[in-house]
Amino acid sequence: MTLLGVSLTLTACADGPASLADAPAPKGDGRISDARGISPFDTGHPAIRNLDQDLLRAVRKAADKARRQGVEMFVTSGWRSVEYQRSLQERAVARYGSREQAERFVLSPEKSAHVRGEAVDIGPTDADDWLIRNGAEFGLCQIYANEMWHFELATRPGGECPPPKPDASAAH
Repeated sequence: MTLLGVSLTLTACADGPASLADAPAPKGDGRISDARGISPFDTGHPAIRNLDQDLLRAVRKAADKARRQGVEMFVTSGWRSVEYQRSLQERAVARYGSREQAERFVLSPEKSAHVRGEAVDIGPTDADDWLIRNGAEFGLCQIYANEMWHFELATRPGGECPPPKPDASAAH
């Protein structure tokens, strides 16, 4: 499967979004090379280690509760370096033909919540579905309607999530 010009490999048991990476991670850029994703408890990985601490606590609490309910949750993308985000956006521009169209899916490093450590992409799909239904308990909300896997802290724990924006271009 190809997304944004990147070859993706979906594992037989993963039915959610795969990592955008197709090669081993250069040290420290936040790329997750495992198509399944990584545990939100893997603090050795920069994609997890560099997340906003409030976001990380919320994701871990959600992952614990989801696991107790039989749903395994993985982070398919977390914190990203400026360089990595820029490369993802350039691939999107090449695929969609313009920066404007690309920003429906991939924001510039200056606008990306991933670069600030304030966003996570979650997989597989059953975990996304669980988090869409239960995330507000932890303050976690789906931000973009076209990305069921993208979550940010957007309410207080136990609050109500705002309606998702149509896509990332509507964020700014």
